[in-house]
Amino acid sequence: MASSSKLTPNQNDDSGHIPYSYSTPVEWRKYSAIIIDPVAIYSGPDNQFGDLSKADKQELARYMDTTFNKVLSQRFQVSSNPGPNTLKLKLTLTGAGTNTAVASTVTRFDLAGMPYNVVQSVRGKEGIFMGSVSYSVEIYDASNNQLLKAFVTKQYPNAMNIAATFGSLNAAKTGIEKGADALVASLK
Repeated sequence: MASSSKLTPNQNDDSGHIPYSYSTPVEWRKYSAIIIDPVAIYSGPDNQFGDLSKADKQELARYMDTTFNKVLSQRFQVSSNPGPNTLKLKLTLTGAGTNTAVASTVTRFDLAGMPYNVVQSVRGKEGIFMGSVSYSVEIYDASNNQLLKAFVTKQYPNAMNIAATFGSLNAAKTGIEKGADALVASLK
């Protein structure tokens, strides 16, 4: 990640979703267009994919591309040309965890898992046996390539989101959706 030397521990994040960040003062409203680079898949030795297959990584990267394009197009005109009032977004998928088959669903209902997951849900923390997704975000001014904002994030569904427990990648995909929504909200 080109911005890694600028990232510092995020003292303003009580949720634990964004442990490292960098930002400069920006008037986001002046930007009306955005260039979205294809999602990169991080292959460094410190990646957090565990034993996730290459096909699953590629599926998540495609899903990130589609989701971020869709959500950001509600706020910006998606462009391919740098120019004034245009941002450039670089996303790098750095890790993902899958749902544990059956256990991720059962622990939303059984006497041992449900109380824990309810508490985690209220706290905004991860549920047990649920997947997640980790990625980095870099936002540049496209006209001069100045880094405006960067962060590393880990996203996951609400601990009581039962629909996200079905399928091995559904929790990671839900995390991608939450992350895209949070990003567009932060750029208003």
